[in-house]
Amino acid sequence: MDADRRDVLRWAVAGTVLFAASARADTLPALVVFRDPGCGCCHKWVEHLEANGFTATVHDAPRMKAVKARLGVPPEIASCHTAEIGGYVIEGHVPAVAIKRLLAERPAGRGLAVPGMPVGSPGMEGGEPETYEVLLFGDGAPKSFGTFRGDHAV
Repeated sequence: MDADRRDVLRWAVAGTVLFAASARADTLPALVVFRDPGCGCCHKWVEHLEANGFTATVHDAPRMKAVKARLGVPPEIASCHTAEIGGYVIEGHVPAVAIKRLLAERPAGRGLAVPGMPVGSPGMEGGEPETYEVLLFGDGAPKSFGTFRGDHAV
């Protein structure tokens, strides 16, 4: 094999290795979502996450209070669905960008929550969007992780 062919082969191998490494770096962990079987907005929230690169498995859970208690979601910040991802709990209509930031920064805490069901949050589209807080919760009082309108930080 001459020098030109070896160089081409080296570049091809290097490119393949770099491509594979970047694909792994961009891979997000899968979400496991628990929802009340009668809830309609949960699927819309999952669609928002999937459109932003996440994969999700959805489980109907008729006893959501038990799921939330098991995962340590305080009742005062509860919403309609609860998810697990990368060692964290996601409660309610948390935007994909906030979950990506959580996974990148890995702050101390149990997870993120959007209490209630704010109009305009992912999965609750329609009407005039409200401004709402995404909370980081865990030990102590929940604290702001960001202010959002729709799925965008403000």
